[in-house]
Amino acid sequence: MIKLIGILIVAAGFAVRANTLLVVLAAGVATGLSAGMSFNEVIELFGKFFVENRYMTLPVVLMLPVIGLLERHGLKERAEMLIKHAGAATAGRVLLLYTAMRQISISLGVNIGGHAGAVRPLVAPMAEAAARARHGEVSPEISERIRAHAAAAENIGNFFGEDIFIAVGAVLLMKGFFDAEGLSVSVWHMALWGIPTALVAFGAMGWRARALDRRIASEARTSSMKEAGKK
Repeated sequence: MIKLIGILIVAAGFAVRANTLLVVLAAGVATGLSAGMSFNEVIELFGKFFVENRYMTLPVVLMLPVIGLLERHGLKERAEMLIKHAGAATAGRVLLLYTAMRQISISLGVNIGGHAGAVRPLVAPMAEAAARARHGEVSPEISERIRAHAAAAENIGNFFGEDIFIAVGAVLLMKGFFDAEGLSVSVWHMALWGIPTALVAFGAMGWRARALDRRIASEARTSSMKEAGKK
């Protein structure tokens, strides 16, 4: 049981909101040491698996300077200007539209979006701009809430949409497990049964988006009443 100490470290680290990278590294080192490995062997394994899976981190590493360059030349401002011309846009509708686009694209195997590539430079600023265009300036609390919902839109769209694509890792992992247990299940059937879950998740995001718009509108009315009372 001592070998499962890494799980306890991860749970405790996330509970106190410690740095995620440090928590995971500490959990990995503790698990390796409890399994009888030396510290050097643990670090060697870290390096080995990083090199073997570097293709997974390379796109993110290359994307960050590109996004930074685009932001420096006004990407965020152009996104805000674009959304201000859409009269029916609200923060919730922008996020719900992104969720739909993310789910559809990832279900077809097209990975467009991501926190670094879309949410931070485009989706969150567009949602905030939609809220300001409709209600005026919003409080820092509402601004942070919009950004949190933008991150949630990415997670929901990506996580529940990818299970519809037959070549995604999660579906192939389940297929391998069933084959090992002697159960004949087609990847097409697994992908098909991912559709209801994706639809339910999209409905939940729609409810969250509507609740967000109501929260923003309620705060805007309260702020207007306070300003009127001061005058």
